[in-house]
Amino acid sequence: MVSSSGTEPRKVTIHDVARSAGVSRQTVSRALNDKDEIDGSTKQRVLDAARELGYRPSRFARGLVRQDTTTIGLVIPDLLNPFFTEVAAAALEAARARGWHVVVYDTADRAEEELGTLQVIGSQVDAVIGYFSCSEDELEQFTRGVPVVLIGREHHTPRFSSIRIDGEEGVHAAVAHLVAEGHTRVGMLDHGGRAEPSVRREWFATAAAAYGIDTDMVVGADQSADGGGAALKTLLTAHPDVTAVFTFNDIIAIGALREARRLGRSVPQDLAVIGFDGLKLGALVEPPLSSVALDTRKLGALAIEQVARLLTGGNPLGADDLVVRAELRLVGSA
Repeated sequence: MVSSSGTEPRKVTIHDVARSAGVSRQTVSRALNDKDEIDGSTKQRVLDAARELGYRPSRFARGLVRQDTTTIGLVIPDLLNPFFTEVAAAALEAARARGWHVVVYDTADRAEEELGTLQVIGSQVDAVIGYFSCSEDELEQFTRGVPVVLIGREHHTPRFSSIRIDGEEGVHAAVAHLVAEGHTRVGMLDHGGRAEPSVRREWFATAAAAYGIDTDMVVGADQSADGGGAALKTLLTAHPDVTAVFTFNDIIAIGALREARRLGRSVPQDLAVIGFDGLKLGALVEPPLSSVALDTRKLGALAIEQVARLLTGGNPLGADDLVVRAELRLVGSA
């Protein structure tokens, strides 16, 4: 059915029924699934509200409510990237400890997939956690009444919460180390899929400028090892005197290590390489990858902890507690 304005009317959700009946989502789930532990008057109030609102749970929703548990939607841009896999694993571990159910969605780093995912899960879960590129208005549209915890992104909507990644000091330490090792021509392989420079590039530029290093030796890279290799080749073709490189993430850095070997440049003797993320995978390459490392377990655990507080009405963690700071870890590549 299409409304007179020509737009699709908003679908009634389980949260709408809960608000109308003055109960929790879990109570609505129990009533709709005829659970014994709910009293008769409450059950009837829920059923009346559902009927008046025209609520019909989807197959997806019915599958979840039978679990009779808290359900979290975890949205990840690329599960092929080990960083996001590590964050997802940490969130799943923290949720499992609480007996929660987690639905993981991979948006393939595409805006249309992201919005489609929100349309599917926004009304069917108790909270949403993840990485989003869409506007806060769009997030609000598809997650009305549901707690939202953003990872690696600031928020302005009061009911949203954010876990901030602070890598500025770690990136400064990386540049300082390279300068101390005698490097004066330091390039960067940035995220190549964005119109604006990344925050990590801004951190790098600030640190490089502090040491009088040219900040224009930057090439965008696709988010893959192949992308990192191609970007390094482009960088060294344009600036053959570069002797060190900082990368947007470890996957790009691993591709750069492989390409450096192919070009006959020894790492770290001819070319030092420092990544960002601190992936476990970095210890398995040769030489082991130096990185500005994040604690992925802390990222996942903080997200679940904040959701728990928001769902139970407890005091949410403050902004100062929702920060994961990156630290320089030096091993073989720099």
